[in-house]
Amino acid sequence: MIPTTGFWPAPDFVWVAIAPVVLVLLAACIGILLEAVLPRHLRFVAQVTLVMASLLLALGLLVVNWNRGRVGAMVEGSLMLDGPTYFGWGALLVFGLLAFMVFAERRVNGGASTFAASAAAVPGSVDEAESARAGHEHTEVFPLGLFAVGGMMVFLAATDLITMFVALEVFSLPLYLLCAMARRRRLLSQEAALKYFLLGAFSSAFFLMGIALLYVYSGTLDLAGIHNAVRAGTAGDGILLAGLVLLAVGLLFKIGAVPFHSWTPDVYMGAPTPVTGFMAICTKLAAMGALLRVLYVALDGERLAWQPMLAVVAAVTMVVGIVAALTQTDIKRMLAYSSIAHAGFILTAVVGANQLVAIGQATSAASISFYLAAYGFATVGAFALVTLVRNAAGEENGIAGWAGLAKKNPVVAGLFGLFMLSFAGIPLTGGFIGKWAVFTAAWRGGYWWLVLVAALASLVGAYFYLRVIVVMFGGEPAKGTFVGRASGWTWIPVAVGAVATVWLGILPDQVMQLATFAGNYLR
Repeated sequence: MIPTTGFWPAPDFVWVAIAPVVLVLLAACIGILLEAVLPRHLRFVAQVTLVMASLLLALGLLVVNWNRGRVGAMVEGSLMLDGPTYFGWGALLVFGLLAFMVFAERRVNGGASTFAASAAAVPGSVDEAESARAGHEHTEVFPLGLFAVGGMMVFLAATDLITMFVALEVFSLPLYLLCAMARRRRLLSQEAALKYFLLGAFSSAFFLMGIALLYVYSGTLDLAGIHNAVRAGTAGDGILLAGLVLLAVGLLFKIGAVPFHSWTPDVYMGAPTPVTGFMAICTKLAAMGALLRVLYVALDGERLAWQPMLAVVAAVTMVVGIVAALTQTDIKRMLAYSSIAHAGFILTAVVGANQLVAIGQATSAASISFYLAAYGFATVGAFALVTLVRNAAGEENGIAGWAGLAKKNPVVAGLFGLFMLSFAGIPLTGGFIGKWAVFTAAWRGGYWWLVLVAALASLVGAYFYLRVIVVMFGGEPAKGTFVGRASGWTWIPVAVGAVATVWLGILPDQVMQLATFAGNYLR
């Protein structure tokens, strides 16, 4: 109600509780200002320092808030600080930090950035050549990345659908730009950006229409309010189901599930490899976090409607992802279809159990959180290594070009083989524990047939992961392929990813306990 006297009441923000996301977005704004005021030769150092310091400080503040038990609704009820939010924010900050390190690598390109000197110039034009000779580079990729991370953090913590939609746009728009900035294969990069933009437009349209229908049904945009309306059995089940389906479709586009995966492999292949690695885990993590919050908080009363639907999507996603990956000859495209298959594996836990059914020491959401952590470390490390395998023209993305790589650089081949084993779910890797967790969730939730499909898909999928290992360690080395020299900006993410992959496979208890905390949703 509009007050007749006085002023509007000031919003009550607990700033210290939301400090991590505020700091990330503030750093992104400062980064844009630095682009406007600093001389070009000072921007790289300033931007890298800002992004690393802000993410580390945000992670430290997150740990402090977690230890002090700051939970509950924040920002006038628009954000919820609970277990899933803390775990999701922590994972985004860690994976974002590792991904931005690969953004900062310059040595592997002979002192140049991975990103185009002038993304606005026509590929192959005189303007582009002059920009490259002058040593220009797009240092605004760092604030764009920070905006994406900040939007993702808000997205998975939002408690109302409008806040969620705004956050979706905040993190999507920078990614469209980042996809178009590859130094090599510029036309392919620009095509990837256009396709990703069209995918995002479709995703947003479905998502917004779903919001409208759920509002018509419940009279509110708040997730808890929608939950109450569903429990009360408000008239208009057709509108509820239509809104549920459209909202789910919008989120499944972001996750990369079939049949909403169109052009996802093209985007992975055309985007700069550091951006591909960033999107492969962070976008999936944010979208999955938002999907779980919508389903478990707002629509848990309609499980009998959305569980069978998502079960079919999960099965088709696994099968299509695995079968398509078998035929790929490009390493980035193969990893793209692998990512699609992993989306299907994650969805098995979504449909198979609910947050109230114990899965050992974890819930369904906790199993998914652990899986995303294991998958994320392997993904960041794998894409960082992809940037190192090169030919005279740039990155060597053809799998045939990786032949005999172990004879040229056994360390790179061994580490990449470790990440492939984790993706395949081989024991003693984090991927094995992650698959065990999500399969157990689905089995105990009654979806035994989906677990059988997932197990068969995993067996078949192991072939194309092992094929890459056989190519690297067998046969004669491919001519013209070499391993580029890289700095710590690349090797730190690789080392962290490798250590975490082994650690999560041998000693998963600590992270599983954190993931268990991530299964407790608050309304």
